[in-house]
Amino acid sequence: MTRQLSRAELETAFRNSPFIHFLNLQIEKIDYQHETLIVHVPMRAEFERKAGSGQWHGGPLASVIDTVGDFALGMLLGQGLPTINFRVDYLRPAIHTDLRVVACVRRSGRSVGVADVDVFNQQGQLLAIGRASYATSVIVNEGKI
Repeated sequence: MTRQLSRAELETAFRNSPFIHFLNLQIEKIDYQHETLIVHVPMRAEFERKAGSGQWHGGPLASVIDTVGDFALGMLLGQGLPTINFRVDYLRPAIHTDLRVVACVRRSGRSVGVADVDVFNQQGQLLAIGRASYATSVIVNEGKI
């Protein structure tokens, strides 16, 4: 039997992973009914494509997409999940901006779950679109994140 993760449990999961903690994901909104997770991600110099450019490198963007998609599904199933596959379409550069990341669960099946993730700049422009699939049948650390 699965149970939903609370906001506090999601925040703890973000802190307990050194990499996710480094991303500094900040939960804006959890909507269990619409199966949506919205996260704010502040820009930091370590994410820059070139030092001093203020432009996000694609690697951190991809990591944010994968992580927020994972936890949109994981918040419904009670744990973070292993990624099976994901893709990203970069639509425009993210320059001198924090990110607003909106992940929506498209499918939560017995063995595979799918989430779509949209990444926006502070002006509301769509910067990137991601889709990821996760293994929902795997029990990680006996249900502990």
